[in-house]
Amino acid sequence: MKRFLPTVAVMVGMMTMMGVAEEAHAAPARQTPYWASISEGEARMRVGPSLDFPSSWLYRRRDLPVKVVKVLGLWRQIEDWEGTQGWMHVRLLSDTRTAIVTAPEARMRQAANDGARVAFRAQKGVVGRLTGCSAGWCGFDVQGQRGYVRVNEIWGGIN
Repeated sequence: MKRFLPTVAVMVGMMTMMGVAEEAHAAPARQTPYWASISEGEARMRVGPSLDFPSSWLYRRRDLPVKVVKVLGLWRQIEDWEGTQGWMHVRLLSDTRTAIVTAPEARMRQAANDGARVAFRAQKGVVGRLTGCSAGWCGFDVQGQRGYVRVNEIWGGIN
C-alpha cells in the first residue's frame, strides 16, 4: 500500500501537468474572428465543441485556411472557404497564415503588380502560405513556388 500511494501521487501530478500543458497549448484568448489553418493531414470538424459530438466533415488537407468565429475552452468554431461551420479542437489548428485560390485561375506574378511577368498559374482550390499582403496583393508560396496574387483571387489570412 505504501508503494502504491507515491505512484498514485506521481500519476495525479503528471495528469495535472498534462492538463496545464494542454491549456497552455490553447494559446491566450484572441478576439474573434481571426484566421487559422489546419495543422494536420486529417482533421475532423464536429457539430459541437466536444469529442462526444459526431463529425460533420473530415478535412484531409494540411494548411487549409479557416476563420475562427468563436472560442469555447479548447474548441474553436470555424468556418471554411465554402461557408461550412463547425467545431475543431485547438490542437488541430495553427497560426500559419494560408489562403486558398478562389478564382478559376490565378496568375502568380513575380512582383506585386499587373505588369509583372507571370511566374506560374494556380487553379481554383490550390492552397499556399502567405508571406505578407499590401496594396491589394499577397505573397503566395505553394510548396516552394513563390509569386504574388491579387487578394480578390484568394480566401484566407489576408488581414
